[in-house]
Amino acid sequence: MKQRFTSLLFLISFFAISHFVQAQKTAAEYFEEGVNKSKTGDFVAALQAFNMAISTNPENAASYYNRAIAKANLKDHRGAILDFDRSIELNSKYSDAYLNRGASKAKQDDFRAAIQDFTRAIELNPDDPQGYYQRGINRLRVENFRGALQDLNRCTELEPNNAATLFGRASVKLKLEDFTGAQTDFSRVIDLSPKRPQAFAGRGYAKMKLNDFAGAIADYSKAIELNPEDSDAFYNRGFSRSKTEKHEEAIADFDQAINLDPQNYRAHYGRGFCKSKLGNQRDAISDFSKSIEINNATTDKKVSYSGPITRATLDDLRNAIQEKNKINELSSERSEALFSRGLGKSKQGDTKNAIIDLNRAIEFNPTYAEAYFVRGSIKSNIGDQKGALLDCNSAIKLNPRYSESFYLRGIIKHSLGDANAGCLDLSKAGELGYTQAYKVISDYCN
Repeated sequence: MKQRFTSLLFLISFFAISHFVQAQKTAAEYFEEGVNKSKTGDFVAALQAFNMAISTNPENAASYYNRAIAKANLKDHRGAILDFDRSIELNSKYSDAYLNRGASKAKQDDFRAAIQDFTRAIELNPDDPQGYYQRGINRLRVENFRGALQDLNRCTELEPNNAATLFGRASVKLKLEDFTGAQTDFSRVIDLSPKRPQAFAGRGYAKMKLNDFAGAIADYSKAIELNPEDSDAFYNRGFSRSKTEKHEEAIADFDQAINLDPQNYRAHYGRGFCKSKLGNQRDAISDFSKSIEINNATTDKKVSYSGPITRATLDDLRNAIQEKNKINELSSERSEALFSRGLGKSKQGDTKNAIIDLNRAIEFNPTYAEAYFVRGSIKSNIGDQKGALLDCNSAIKLNPRYSESFYLRGIIKHSLGDANAGCLDLSKAGELGYTQAYKVISDYCN
C-alpha cells in the first residue's frame, strides 16, 4: 500500500511540474517554435504555436504577421488578411506586412485593394523590387496597362534578369500592342527559363501579330511540346498554319484544340474555315453552326447550391465531422440522455425522431452547444440548410471556440453562395484547431 501511495505521489508531482513548466513557457518561446515550424513547412503546427504566442502576448505585431504567413501558406487568405490587419495596427511601418497582405487580397481577386497595399509597401521600402512587381501585375489585372508597364520597368531596373518580371512586362506589351517589344521580352524569358511553355506561346502570339506565321508555328510547336494540354496553343498554331495555306495540318490542330476544350468556339470556326477552303462545305457549315451555338450559349440558371460546393460535395465535407458526434460519458442528466438517444437514432438514419430527441434535450438544457451542433448537422443532412445555420449560430454563441461548428457553418454558407463568409468561418475553424478546414480552404477558397 505504501509503495502504491508513493507512486501516486510521484504521478501527482510529475503532472504538477509538467503543468508548471508549460505555464512558464514564454511568448518568445512559442514565437520561436512557430518560426521553426514554418521553416520546416509544418504550417499547421506553426499556426498553433503562434496562437499560443498571441494568447500569451496579444500586443506583438510579429506574432500576428507570422501567423498570417502560416495561414497564407495554408491558402487561408481571408484569415491571413485579418492577421495582417492586426499586425499593421500594431506596427504601421512594416512594409512586408503590406506587401503580403496585398498578395493575399490579390488571391481573393480584390485587386484594387491589393494595389493600395503594394503602393504603401513601396512608400515604406522604395528599393524592394517585389513591391513594383506585385503592383505591376495587379495593375495589369485591372487593365491599367500604362501603370503596369511603369512598375515592371522599374522592377526590371532593380532586377534585370528576373524572368517573372520580364514575362509580366511582355504580357503588358501585348495588351499595348507593342508586339516587337513583347517578342524581345519573351525571348529574354526563354533565355533565362527555356522550359517555360507560356513564354513560347506568348512569343508565338507576338510573331503571329507581326505576320511571322512560320516563326509563330515554330514557337507554338515548342509550347505544345512542353505542355501538350494547352488548347489555345493548338488553336493558334492551327490559325498560323491556315494563314500559310496548310489547311489539313491546321484542321488536325483544331481537332486537338476541340478535344482538349470542346467549348473552344474559335477552334470550331477555324476548322470550319479550313474545311470550306478544302471544299467540304457540309462539314464546314456544321462547324460554323457549332461555333455560333457555343458562343451564344448562356448558362444563367438559379440553383440552391450556387458555388463549387454542390449538395453532393456538401454531404461529403459534412461527413468529415461525424466522428466528432459521439455519445457522452454516462450521466444522470435528462438532457444528455435525450442527446445520446437522438445521436444514436441519427446514426441509424432515423433523422425525424433524432431531431425530436435533440429538441427535447435543448428544452431541458438551452445552453447545450453540442445538441445544437448535432441538430444542425442533421438538418443540413436532410436539406434544411437555413435551419442548420441557425443551429450552428447558437452553438457558436454558446461556445465561441467550437471549431466544428465554424467548419459546418462555413461549408454550408459556401454551398449557398456566400463564399467569403463561408471561407472566413473555415479559417476560424482551422485557427481553433480543426485542421480538416485547411483542405477545404485550399480546394474552395482560392
